[in-house]
Amino acid sequence: MDLLIVEPLEDEVMQWLGARHPLRYAPELALDPRAFRQALYNVRAAIVPPSVPVDSQALHGAPMLRAVGRVSAGVENIDVEACARARVEVVRSGQATAPAEAEFMIGALLSLLRRVPVIGADGLWVGRELGAATVGLIGMAPAARTIAQMLGGFGSQLVGYDPALHASDSLWARWRVAPLGLRELLEQSDAVCVQLSYFSRYQGLLGARFLPHCKPSQVIVCMTPSGIFDETALAAELASGRIAAAWLDSLEPGALDEGRPLAGIDTLQITPCLASTTRESRWRSAWAVARRIDDLLRAAPQPRAFRASAPGVPIDLAAGPASP
Repeated sequence: MDLLIVEPLEDEVMQWLGARHPLRYAPELALDPRAFRQALYNVRAAIVPPSVPVDSQALHGAPMLRAVGRVSAGVENIDVEACARARVEVVRSGQATAPAEAEFMIGALLSLLRRVPVIGADGLWVGRELGAATVGLIGMAPAARTIAQMLGGFGSQLVGYDPALHASDSLWARWRVAPLGLRELLEQSDAVCVQLSYFSRYQGLLGARFLPHCKPSQVIVCMTPSGIFDETALAAELASGRIAAAWLDSLEPGALDEGRPLAGIDTLQITPCLASTTRESRWRSAWAVARRIDDLLRAAPQPRAFRASAPGVPIDLAAGPASP
């Protein structure tokens, strides 16, 4: 079989793929990890939702697998390093969700700046305008370019940090973002958008080393998994008011349980991965993943079927598989 589809796709995309490749549509496998791993044995590509893990165990039982597609944003539950070792390409489209993510973060910033007031020069509690703010972008993901364009229309000043980009990279000037170190960015920004591509080495990056240096009354919007924050340090700065409010769109399970540092903090807003989830972004992403999967399946050599021969019957190997 060429393709296993576990994540529901738009009808037009399913029909397009089905006309090109033998496929199995089995969304029920998302609820049965053992059956999913077994189903991978004879497929060359799979499209899976975020709830389905693709790890070394799954890959070990998938000798023919060459691609794993993800329509939803992010690669949560996909062991990217294990896929690379197995020469399995992880297919997703970062560009497809960029407009949706940018709109979400802009809306979140507008909401926080108005809804969480600060004390004005006259002693009154007042909201703030995005156009008068310095906005820090942590991570120059695909959405960052769209955010930079949108914020330029507001008149915001933009600064940015990305550990993978040198300060001399031409991208900074092209997107009109001034590069800074992480501490300097937090010290200067009235509002911060966190969209850094998440790797385990970034666990707790935004913690006690940096968060105490946030500009007073700063607001933060984060699309990156919340593990990028040290929850004790974030809770402390939210409680003190130094960080006026934070909006996390990807919270780790259990982070709000009783006894955890972030439990009960009313200046923390949580949404369940809404930033990239729009009708339009799903459409763009589904088509981008489908076309790439199609390219990979067409380019890869088809496995030859094994046909048994009868004892004593000579086989002309140059002529191809023996007739049954």
